Amino acid sequence: MKLNRLHGLLLALPLAVLAACAKPPAPPSTAVAAFVQQPQASVLDLMAGPVDAAADALWDAVGTESTAKGPVDKIPQTDADWAKLRMHAVMLAEMGNLLMIEGRVVARPGQSLENPPGEGDLTPEQSLAEINANRAAFNGFAKVMQDTAVTSIKAIDARNVDALLEAGGALDEACETCHTRFWYPKATAPPK
Repeated sequence: MKLNRLHGLLLALPLAVLAACAKPPAPPSTAVAAFVQQPQASVLDLMAGPVDAAADALWDAVGTESTAKGPVDKIPQTDADWAKLRMHAVMLAEMGNLLMIEGRVVARPGQSLENPPGEGDLTPEQSLAEINANRAAFNGFAKVMQDTAVTSIKAIDARNVDALLEAGGALDEACETCHTRFWYPKATAPPK
């Protein structure tokens, strides 16, 4: 009799575990459900920090350097070189998402520019007004930057130096086109 009771308990235990696992998850708390994105960094923070660092790493990864011994081709050599370059491309792709978050200011109150505005440059306030009035265009430029970063990731994964160089050119064009529209639309020549 004790054996039958033990046998019944052993059969019931897995069923009880399965039933407990089948319970629907609890609904998210009000704090999580009411989450609203709150950008902390300005567009200038992102551009002068992670965007610039990531883009420069991609642009500087391939090229020719002049040395005392003559020109030297520069390409990623080691697994570590490629991995570091991939990290920069991933970071740049994610920056596209951050730039598209509405409510981000171009400059924080009191934030100074690294270089003073030149002739034809917009102030940060004018730039923000232009972005807000043309949000779809601004987001489109951020998406193009993101897409070129993804193209760079594919080139890096394939270790295709020519494709990486081509993606770098597309990235430069995407950045310059956006800056011309939202930062220095009336400049006689783009800043150096």
